[in-house]
Amino acid sequence: FPIATGSATLTASMGTRQDSGGDECPFCLIAAGRTDTEVLLSDDELLCFCDVKPGVAHHYLVVTAMHIDSCKALRREHVALVERMVAMGRSVLEKNKVNMNDVRMGFHLPPFTSVPHLHLHALSPASTMCVKSQLRYGPRSHWFITVSDVFHFMHGS
Repeated sequence: FPIATGSATLTASMGTRQDSGGDECPFCLIAAGRTDTEVLLSDDELLCFCDVKPGVAHHYLVVTAMHIDSCKALRREHVALVERMVAMGRSVLEKNKVNMNDVRMGFHLPPFTSVPHLHLHALSPASTMCVKSQLRYGPRSHWFITVSDVFHFMHGS
């Protein structure tokens, strides 16, 4: 998982809506309020909603309001952004009274992203994932990287 290095700013290095065709990015459309998706929680930078193809009973996505292509664009200076994404995911899970000891959070790795827009998967109960979900959201999957691994790589970049 090579994290990008450098000191470019969020908008310059990660792709804006204009750079990435945001008019067609489904998550940019949700962030702009142009869909009927129910937003469960939001602030100026992030929003959270249910995954349309849940891997477990509680499967939420936390996305950035600004278009960012994927977790591979993250740098050390974006640790606080990812921390806020995790906090929002935890908040929605806690509001739904899930067992917080049975949670998995992470990102899909390109080219295995269904939507090329940074989004954190917050899933619970992780212990009930079927084989297909384990392949897609498992900690040993080639498709998925856990939040702790993302932080490890970000701190090293």
